[in-house]
Amino acid sequence: MAGAAIKKKIGLFFGSFNPVHVGHMIIANYMATQTDLDQVWLVVSPQNPLKPKNSLARDYDRLHLVRLAIGENPNLRASDIEFSLPKPSYTIDTLTYLKEKYPDHQFVLIMGGDNLASLHRWKNYELLLRDHEIFVYRRPGYDIPQHFEEHPQVHFFEAPLMHISASYIRQAIQEGHSVQYLVTEPVFQYLESSALYKS
Repeated sequence: MAGAAIKKKIGLFFGSFNPVHVGHMIIANYMATQTDLDQVWLVVSPQNPLKPKNSLARDYDRLHLVRLAIGENPNLRASDIEFSLPKPSYTIDTLTYLKEKYPDHQFVLIMGGDNLASLHRWKNYELLLRDHEIFVYRRPGYDIPQHFEEHPQVHFFEAPLMHISASYIRQAIQEGHSVQYLVTEPVFQYLESSALYKS
């Protein structure tokens, strides 16, 4: 009897991506190429339960920017999976849906050390830890609780980080400043030619 098929290991990098910037892309590419992940999906969140929604650009505008940023990179993929799920989006519900939709995939969460520190506030976070590996990129200034440092499902990586925030980019665009090099060139060209974030 043949052994069970090896599942494709997919890293899920959730975010508002409002807009996606080079800091996001560096982390996504690092996780896709320097870990045992087969691919990283950038999951565009329509509404983070812990963030106000009024500053978000439209869902499909943000998804389009992520697709532009990825380009032809086969290691990365933009996902709108949460757009059709009940709002607000909870990671545990999204994972339940993905496991049913893609039974041949194994899903891993990607998050920063800052998110790990607030994981206890997430819906059913105990199930997340029980059923899924979590790949954490360390962030300066955030101490990792000891029980996570020793948790068998939590793995830490020293991914290169850039001190760039989406809010800084939005403010720069509103004030008429160039954001070239803070975002990938296709994203920059699109933002230059559109009204997105300009008002």
